[in-house]
Amino acid sequence: MGHLKNMNEKFLTGQAVILAAGESSRFWPLNQKHKSLIKIMGRPLIFYTIESLKKAGIKDIIIVQGPKKDIEEELKDYQPNIKYVIQEEPKGMGNALWQARNLIKGQFLFLNAERVDCQEIIEEIKEEKAKIVLVGQHTDNPELYGMMRLRGARVLEIIEKPKKGKEPSNVKVVGVYLLEPEFFSYYQKVRKEKYDFEKALSNYLKENGAKLVFLKTPEVFSLKYPWQLFDIQRYLFDRFLKRKIEKSTQILKNVGIEGNVCIGENTRIFEGATIKGPCYIGENCIVGNNSLIREYTNLENNVLIGAFAEVTRSIFQEDIHTHSGYFGDSIFGKGCRLGAGTITANVRIDRGEIKVKIKNEKVKTGLNSLGVIMGENSKTGIHCSLMPGVLIGSNCIVGPNSLVFENIEDNTNFYTEFKRIKK
Repeated sequence: MGHLKNMNEKFLTGQAVILAAGESSRFWPLNQKHKSLIKIMGRPLIFYTIESLKKAGIKDIIIVQGPKKDIEEELKDYQPNIKYVIQEEPKGMGNALWQARNLIKGQFLFLNAERVDCQEIIEEIKEEKAKIVLVGQHTDNPELYGMMRLRGARVLEIIEKPKKGKEPSNVKVVGVYLLEPEFFSYYQKVRKEKYDFEKALSNYLKENGAKLVFLKTPEVFSLKYPWQLFDIQRYLFDRFLKRKIEKSTQILKNVGIEGNVCIGENTRIFEGATIKGPCYIGENCIVGNNSLIREYTNLENNVLIGAFAEVTRSIFQEDIHTHSGYFGDSIFGKGCRLGAGTITANVRIDRGEIKVKIKNEKVKTGLNSLGVIMGENSKTGIHCSLMPGVLIGSNCIVGPNSLVFENIEDNTNFYTEFKRIKK
């Protein structure tokens, strides 16, 4: 996976703690499991983070997961020798890290599970000799992040989600921290609440300071909201996707395959279909007659794309079936069924920025193209029209000929006349 040099042994003990617990509430409707278990190219996001750490020389890895142990279950077949601890309740980053304290031996890296780019970040910070190093990056949306108060290259304080005009700088905290065990003595002293990690860290910084490493790379890989998956998908495709078509793939007459396309075992591509890379198509998939799959599309195992469908810049999890229709800039959870003629509108009529309603607030996406995001096991009838930026929960039924302008909550039957009937 990697092309970077191994880390300087003086920099770290070779130990990392990955945060993979919490409810991921802002990730709805894709939060039926931890967000780092969303799959791209056949592997969950956390797999790429672990591999990135290993390439950087960090092999002693501790994962903090929730009580469902879904991370451990997902990784057991291809990521052995990982240590796991449980955060019984979603009480924030500080409480999660506290669960791992007895396994920590010395200076360690603490990072979010979706940091698939951590090897590159480590490359930028490996020469630092400070006991604590924080990673920062510019942002135009300080109200969404923990923001740094700075004095030159020294970090003095972290202000969590400041109001517009009250931010101490335009540098946000990236979810990668180089810490030392002394941090826990500061954590013990703070009041336990949602942002107690940030408060303990700020108290440490006031007495000791920390070195700032500023990332010059574009602002990517925040994974607070589900549409931010597209940035991570593009990163992974651009670096790791290689053209490969398995021998067991059945490609029938007049099929066109262009560019960087990976197709898994026992997949069938029917007559007249066109695939334009970069695209990933997993195992046991079907691409129907005269369908078009193009540009940054990810189809996991057992996906069926019906005849005359078009799919572009979309992420499909496992076991999804579609008939004819258009699916652009959209994400579908495992097990969805999409009726014939389903259309995802992915651009506003005025071509403006698409906003999404999250917890009754309109959130700017920064995107001019965004289709639907649908949870697991939801179904649409024939001729459904889904407007840009709509979120549809899990286990929903969207009736035939429905026009959907607003979010649909989990476990809802939605009909053309906009009635919602709870099951």
